[in-house]
Amino acid sequence: MSEKVLMKGNDAIAEAAIRAGCQAYFGYPITPQNEIPAYMSRHMLEKGRVFIQAESEIAAMIMVYGAACAGARSMTSSSSPGISLKQEGMSYAAGADVPLVLVNVNRGGPGLGNIAPAQSDYMQSTRGGGHGDYRCIVLAPKNVQECADFTYMAFDLADKYRMPVIVHADGLIGQMVEGLVLPAEKTVPKYEWSAGGCAKRHGKKAIHITSIELVPEILEAKTKERFERYEKVKAAEIRYEEYDCANADLIMVAFGTCARVCLGAQKLAKKEGIKLGIFRPITLWPFPYEALGKLVSNGKPVLSVEMSLGQLIEDVKLSAYYSGSKSNIHLLGHSGGVIPTEEEVFAKVKELLS
Repeated sequence: MSEKVLMKGNDAIAEAAIRAGCQAYFGYPITPQNEIPAYMSRHMLEKGRVFIQAESEIAAMIMVYGAACAGARSMTSSSSPGISLKQEGMSYAAGADVPLVLVNVNRGGPGLGNIAPAQSDYMQSTRGGGHGDYRCIVLAPKNVQECADFTYMAFDLADKYRMPVIVHADGLIGQMVEGLVLPAEKTVPKYEWSAGGCAKRHGKKAIHITSIELVPEILEAKTKERFERYEKVKAAEIRYEEYDCANADLIMVAFGTCARVCLGAQKLAKKEGIKLGIFRPITLWPFPYEALGKLVSNGKPVLSVEMSLGQLIEDVKLSAYYSGSKSNIHLLGHSGGVIPTEEEVFAKVKELLS
């Protein structure tokens, strides 16, 4: 069995990326994810890999895009306003079918906001974020172990489907310290589709990677082909967890830090004989609509617990709609970096059940 180590969430993300074979990291400092570029600045160079602190978030994203086009496993990270600046580059990568990994350690917003934890980038991550028709796979860890596991997984998913993958954490998970088992070092695959090594193709046609297509019908066809690939993602990569949902009086839906808060509320409820279930989406996209829809089809009340003022709840409502459910769906949301407490969640549960 591998040895457990103590690490901060951000450090676990960085170390897992290195072990997953990340060959190039480009970033720019912003709290609360600064430990990721700091860790990379030490350990990437030790391994003879590329680390660059770019002059801006925009520049860092375009560097990641370029390195990925050349066939390197590439990654960047930032926090909310920095992620906004990266969205044009994300759209370019999606439009060119280039795999890369982006980590967003969410902070309070909108605007410059603050450095406290939040989940209010949910819509940005799950609906593409930049311009045009595209999606990103979005993985939401709830602890330090998953920070490592999901970052490690993100590189493989990006390669498998040739698309950007987002690790969607929050400031609390990025800063907390917990025990974890780190994944093994991985051998980096070689990509036949990449532009890297064009000079060595011995007469073969150079590969040109771009997202521009000036003929509308051709661009539409390429986009439709990409969306067919997204259907394959939906069929194979949906991930979620259920906790005691089968006979629950009420189901709480939450991810990340809020899922941990709901576990505390569930324990408080158990002491008073109240049965609470928890449904945790792990892939925020593709969202587990069918799985959640089955749980809420019995009409029991549902509480969306989130560190935003109603973003996750939109997908909770869609889950109910697709299943034909008439469940009463309610929100307990905070914004600006405020974290709900387990006592507050339990109080809301008792109010809904009274």
